Amino acid sequence: MPARAMWKGIIRFGAISVPVKLYAAVENRKVHFRLLHREDRAPVQQKMTHSKTGEPVPAELIRRGYETEDGRIILLEDEDLKSLEPPESREIRISRFIHPGRISHQWYDRPYYLGPDGERMAYFALAQALHDQQLTGVAHWTMRKKSYFGALNIDQSGYFKMMTLLRADEVVDVSGLQVPQSRELTRQEMQMAQQLIGALEDDFDPHAFRDEYRERVNELVMTKARGGAVEFRKVERRAPDVVSLAEMLKQSVAKAKEERKIARAR
Repeated sequence: MPARAMWKGIIRFGAISVPVKLYAAVENRKVHFRLLHREDRAPVQQKMTHSKTGEPVPAELIRRGYETEDGRIILLEDEDLKSLEPPESREIRISRFIHPGRISHQWYDRPYYLGPDGERMAYFALAQALHDQQLTGVAHWTMRKKSYFGALNIDQSGYFKMMTLLRADEVVDVSGLQVPQSRELTRQEMQMAQQLIGALEDDFDPHAFRDEYRERVNELVMTKARGGAVEFRKVERRAPDVVSLAEMLKQSVAKAKEERKIARAR
């Protein structure tokens, strides 16, 4: 199915304007189930009920509440929250260009593609300039009543890719974590650890990452749809053998080399 634009905007920096269309770069493929009544398979509905009386509460009587640190509940009206929404805009403002290595991956959130919308010369001129100078544009825009920050890059396909960025208070500061401590590794342990990493070194293959749970669910559904019997295999768990770090590394290196040999033979 061809990609469909989900939003239109205009990249602006200085006096430059580049009309673009925004496309989702990822797709939600999680397993979703419908909730049904066991006897007649009629869909069941979730309703808002009063926590004390159990009676249904109509939508016009429901309000949002915010609990403060001292335990008070502050009621907020829809008009209150609507007044805080950012103004609608199609502008994607580029505030600066930086080296991409200055943005750690922990700040990345969700990717989007940006394709040209009508006028293409400005689009490809900016794309070529970003590619040649190896820079990332730091962007800010409003989409569907929500404000975003993002990193604008050039994808290998030649399209702009916008990666939304998390806010500072959404990223855990590593300084709050306990510093890992261990004894000093022996020379043999260090050499085998390096051998293990070398044995597992390979190209990135995204097709190797499969949602095995979703595949098993689909297989189960198709089997039951055909009237077939479903056999559930019991997973056997055994206690791990207690061995030294050096022995574990040795076994891991041997296993990695064997798996690499099998993969290449396919």
